[in-house]
Amino acid sequence: MVDSIIEFIKTFLMLFFELLLLFIVVSFIVSLIQQVVSEEKIKKLLSKPNKAVNYILGMIFGAVTPFCSCSTIPILAGLLNSKVPFGPAMSFLIASPLMNPLMIFMLWALLGWKVAIVYFVVLAIFSILTGLVFSKMNLAESYKGVNVKGDGFFANKTGSRFKQALNDAWAFLYPMLPYLFIGVFIGAFIYGFIPEEFITKYASGDGFISVFIASVIGIPMYIRPETMLPIAEALVSKGMSLGTVVALIIGGAGASIPEVVLLSKLFKKKFVVSFVIAILVVAIATGLIVNIII
Repeated sequence: MVDSIIEFIKTFLMLFFELLLLFIVVSFIVSLIQQVVSEEKIKKLLSKPNKAVNYILGMIFGAVTPFCSCSTIPILAGLLNSKVPFGPAMSFLIASPLMNPLMIFMLWALLGWKVAIVYFVVLAIFSILTGLVFSKMNLAESYKGVNVKGDGFFANKTGSRFKQALNDAWAFLYPMLPYLFIGVFIGAFIYGFIPEEFITKYASGDGFISVFIASVIGIPMYIRPETMLPIAEALVSKGMSLGTVVALIIGGAGASIPEVVLLSKLFKKKFVVSFVIAILVVAIATGLIVNIII
């Protein structure tokens, strides 16, 4: 028992300070990028004549801009109200919560570079394809044309870019600390106290059924990636397959209940259902691909 407590404390401290440093560094870098990539620039670039490039740019801008739906949805509404092509805007919507730099770096740090690369490549392709498919399905007709107020993501700021980036890094980290603490606590608890045999017996499957269940469970759970990723590392260390964990993360981060509620204010039911199905498909596909390749 004493050994388990010591292991718990060691794991908690190591994970917490490792992720704390990662949060600050990545948030600082992303803030510098966001100061250059304005909303007007996004609108301008996504409206270029070359449609194929627009989808790629939509995915890229989604990956380097907002961290969550509280910023993504208002910006999406602004893009659509400004007559940005629907398909590239959808690529932006898919990529934004699932491909932000913090997500990728945390996957890399906790689950390995192979998982991070496979995750990034599959999500990048999926974001582009979803934009194309949604455009072909004429889901643009589902848009209600309403305005949604954001949280000042592109708001004008004063001071040097370096100072702004430091302020943004702290502003992002501070509200995330409880989620980070909870995630690391649970992950360290799994490391120290949950027998490996328990995980391998009940949650180690790497087939379609296990990945599918994890994808579906992820949505109502709504465990933020900042909380889920430390838990994911612990689950993997105890025998859960990488793909099953990845499917759980995508389900929760890609189609969380708060995001679906916000989308229902912007779009009709047909779009919302299509969006949830699309996230489930990519969660299952990515999970299976990770299990096959790694």
